[in-house]
Amino acid sequence: MAEAFKFELVSPERLLVSEQVESVVIPGAEGEMTVMAQHAPVMTTIKPGVVTLKTVGGKEERYVVFGGFADILPSGCTLLAESAVAVGDIDRADLARRIQEAREDAADAKDDETRSKAEQFLSQLTTLEAALLSA
Repeated sequence: MAEAFKFELVSPERLLVSEQVESVVIPGAEGEMTVMAQHAPVMTTIKPGVVTLKTVGGKEERYVVFGGFADILPSGCTLLAESAVAVGDIDRADLARRIQEAREDAADAKDDETRSKAEQFLSQLTTLEAALLSA
């Protein structure tokens, strides 16, 4: 059995998770990363994606996050999400609305840098949508 550590998932609205877990997979800006007890200290930004945690009891829980950052220490991990919701509670209409807004932002961009950021966010959202549809 893997060593447990404290994991917290916080959104501006509420604390979604605060419990001992064996592992957490987070969608870091540079790619997915698995966090376990005694992980080296790291702080990373989070891209839109799915956070998967394995509880001490062996149960797997999944949450959709829309950006934020994670503070990882040997003793625990805190993920501060811009927005977060349990996968089972995801509002597909809200996701479709976010994708449409990202498309409009990319089309309305006034310069290449803004357009590139909007297109990258749109790509992340459509990847998330595809992952949720196949789940």
